[in-house]
Amino acid sequence: MIQASAQQAKSCVELLKEFRLKGTDARGEKLFFAGVGRRDVYNVTAPFLDEGEWVIAGRVEDRASERSSIMFFVEKNGKWTPREGAPVFELQDPFFTFVRGELVLGGVQVFFDPDDPHYVTTWRTVFYRGYRVRELREFAQGPLTMKDVRLVDQQNGRIGVFTRPMPVGDARAMIGYAEISDLDELTEDLMANAEVLKGQFLKVEWGGANEVHLLNNGRLGVLGHVAWMDYGNIRHYYPMVFALDPATRAHTPLKLIATRSLFPEGPAKRPDLEDVLFSGGLRRNGDGTATLYTGVSDAEAARIVIDDPFVEYEA
Repeated sequence: MIQASAQQAKSCVELLKEFRLKGTDARGEKLFFAGVGRRDVYNVTAPFLDEGEWVIAGRVEDRASERSSIMFFVEKNGKWTPREGAPVFELQDPFFTFVRGELVLGGVQVFFDPDDPHYVTTWRTVFYRGYRVRELREFAQGPLTMKDVRLVDQQNGRIGVFTRPMPVGDARAMIGYAEISDLDELTEDLMANAEVLKGQFLKVEWGGANEVHLLNNGRLGVLGHVAWMDYGNIRHYYPMVFALDPATRAHTPLKLIATRSLFPEGPAKRPDLEDVLFSGGLRRNGDGTATLYTGVSDAEAARIVIDDPFVEYEA
């Protein structure tokens, strides 16, 4: 059986202590990009196959701006370069999945104050679908102020939908879950009213799903992030995972899988973002390891080979 649901959320500090006690020899490496001028590329996806070519999507923006583009890259001579002929979307934080063989790509649409171009007023998740990148077309939008909506194909033909409502009562944000039978059923109303998973975050902390894997026993392995802000208003983001039984909604406790200290030093978009890892995607290697792709300090992208965090949920 799946582990019992977490009845009492653990703080990020407690989760961090548990991760450090386990220890790891893993060390990450930076991803290098060309062809984007002086702009940063971060919050990348894991690679996916498109028309016979391995591609990643990344968030591209100036260091001093939140105006972002999602661009597609291919690796050439050790550097990721813009893919010729690929579309560019004026969105943040790309993600992808495949539903019934069709590529679903999404990102966050940000709205700015017309009187202050640096001030973000609200945002929403936008979804595209198609059988190849160059044919993607928009088909759905999420509710305002909702990021981290993710989809997953299931063994029973249903489509799992993870959401991130905020706030929820007096809690900053939580993860929700719903199911649909067809992509045409992905509506704002469904996302806004998804069942909330209890006991995952302290009320003053928050998190969300970044990518979902269908495990070999039908459970859903969720790669996400959990975050908190300290008294100096410094943000701390950690990649985490948990498993959900979609039939019962039982879910395992959160566990961290990486920290900023495992990656090379580098710049941050702002001083309060130095300790930020934003999970982009996880590629299971089939040998007991997995490669995590992540944004680093809202300024760079990196990857790290770790023990496959979903193996225990398939036991």
